[in-house]
Amino acid sequence: MQTVIIVIHLMLVLGLIGAVLLQKSEGGGLGVGGGGGGGFMSSRGTANLLTRTTAIMAAGFFVTSLLLGWLATYNRKPTSILPTAVPAQTAPGTPVPPTSQGGGLLDSLKQSDQQQSQTPAAPAPPQSK
Repeated sequence: MQTVIIVIHLMLVLGLIGAVLLQKSEGGGLGVGGGGGGGFMSSRGTANLLTRTTAIMAAGFFVTSLLLGWLATYNRKPTSILPTAVPAQTAPGTPVPPTSQGGGLLDSLKQSDQQQSQTPAAPAPPQSK
């Protein structure tokens, strides 16, 4: 379902870009379709058609954007960046050290780094006789 909405969203984006570029600018710099009569529609009718088309496509763009945002958060479950290990339980009545005394997250990370640095990285090379 999300793929279908993304495809519709991208088609709306391309159509919206084209409709905006086809409109006659105030200064006449990038406007396409200005000039003489003899065409299918008058310049006023073309401007009204492009304005309505742009408004409809913009509304569709906003709707698909909101729908995609809602779908992105629909089945998302909260995750944690911390390991999911169960902390060791303390005996009842034993106070937990406050964060200022070394019980914080940074202190526990420092302790785990120190424990990893204390373990030897590689075995010692064999000594020759």
